[in-house]
Amino acid sequence: MERADLVIENGTVLTMDPDNRVIEDGFVAVRGDTLAAVGAAPPGEAPEAARRIDARGGLVLPGLVNAHTHAAMTLFRGLADDLPLMEWLEQYIFPAEGRMDAGFVRAGTLLACAEMILSGTTTFCDMYLFEEQVAEAARSAGMRCLVGEVLYDFPSPSYGPIEKGFEHTEALIADWRDDPLVSIAVEPHAIYTCSPDLIKRARDIALKHDVPLIMHVAETRTEIDQVREMYGKRPFEHLEALGVLGPHLIADHCVHLDEPEMDRIAAHGVRAVHNPESNMKLASGISPVSELLARGVTVGLGTDGCASNNNLDLFGEMDTAAKLQKVDTMDPTDLDAAAVLRMATVEGARALGLGDVTGSLEVGKKADVIVIDTHKPHLTPLYNPFSHLVYAARAQDVAHSVINGRLVMENRTLGGLDVERIMEEARRRAGDVMRWTGSGREG
Repeated sequence: MERADLVIENGTVLTMDPDNRVIEDGFVAVRGDTLAAVGAAPPGEAPEAARRIDARGGLVLPGLVNAHTHAAMTLFRGLADDLPLMEWLEQYIFPAEGRMDAGFVRAGTLLACAEMILSGTTTFCDMYLFEEQVAEAARSAGMRCLVGEVLYDFPSPSYGPIEKGFEHTEALIADWRDDPLVSIAVEPHAIYTCSPDLIKRARDIALKHDVPLIMHVAETRTEIDQVREMYGKRPFEHLEALGVLGPHLIADHCVHLDEPEMDRIAAHGVRAVHNPESNMKLASGISPVSELLARGVTVGLGTDGCASNNNLDLFGEMDTAAKLQKVDTMDPTDLDAAAVLRMATVEGARALGLGDVTGSLEVGKKADVIVIDTHKPHLTPLYNPFSHLVYAARAQDVAHSVINGRLVMENRTLGGLDVERIMEEARRRAGDVMRWTGSGREG
C-alpha cells in the first residue's frame, strides 16, 4: 500500500466492526484524517509510514464515544453532593449557572477535554450554555463533538429569550456546517421545561437542517408524574402526539419506560443514551437497556455532567453499566462485555448520527484510535480483551490517542493542551462558584 502518515503496530486490534473482528498481531494505518488500512502483520512488518507507534502488545481500538454530557460542569465537580435533586439544583446549580459567562464555559470545557482525552474518549455530545465556547474548546483540543445550545421556556443566561435561542441555534448550525470535528444539534432541555410549541419548533429546525434533535426524556419518576399532570400522557406518548418521534431524535436517560413506550421508541427509530452512574447518584433509577436492545434500539453510553457523576471516565461507566444491568435483571449473562464496549464505541457513534464517521476501525472511516497499555499487573493475564476493557481496564491505561488522524496524546502526554494552565484556571473559577453559592472552602 501507499506510504502512510502513521502506523500503530504490534497490538491486538479490536475493530468493533459488525463481526466484532479481533486481529492478533494487528496494525492500523492512517493517511491524512482517515483509516487507510487495518490488518495483520508480524511486528516490524506493518506498512511503511512517516511515523510509527509500537502498541507493545497492547489493545488497539476505536476511541470511546461519550454520548451525553455537560462538559463545562467539570467546574461544579463535587459541589454540594449527596443532596435531594431539587435542593441541589435550586440552591447550588441554578444560582451558579445564572452568573456564569462564556469564559466560564470555555474553561470548564477545556478541563473536560483534557480529562476525556486522558481517559480514552475521542468523541463527545454536549448540551449546555454558551455552546459556541464548547465548540471552540473542543476544536482547539482536537476532539470530535456534537454540541447544541440548551433551549428552555424561560430566559437563558446565554441568549436571553427563547426566540433568540432559536436564532442562536441556527447560527451555530451555519457557522459549523463544514467543520471536520464539530457538529451541531438542536437541544430542547426536556418536556417539563419546554412547551409543546418550543419542542415542535425545535423539531422543525432539526429537520430543516438535517441535524439531530436531543432531549432529556423519562429520567425520573417525578418527570413522569409532571408530564402526566400537564398533558395526560407519559413522556414518549406526549412526544409521539407532537409528531416529534423519529430517527432524528436522541433521547437521553430513558430510565422510566413501560412496554408501550419502549415499543414507541423502537417503532420510530429513536436513539437512546444510557447514563448509569448519574442515574445512580441522583437515585433516578435504572434504564431497561437490555429490553431496548432486544427491540433493536440503538443505545449509546454517556457520563452525564460532572456535577451528577463527578468524572467523565467511560471505562468506569462501562463497568457500571454492565454490572448494574445484571443485578437489575438478576441475570449474570445480561449485557455482556462486548455489548457494553459497542455501546461505548460504534453504537454510541450511531446514536449520535456519526456511525459512518467514527466508532469502529474500518477502512474509510476517520482515524479515531486509542491504544491500551496492557503491560500492568491488573491487566495480566489477558484471556478476553472485551472483558478486560469493561471489567479491568482503567482510564489511566490509555497510552496513546489519535483523533481525526492527529496524535493528540502520546505516552500519556497531551499534545495540544496545557493541562497545568487549564487546572489553574479551573481552580480560579471554583472561587467564583463558592462566592455565588455560599459554599465552603475549596477542597
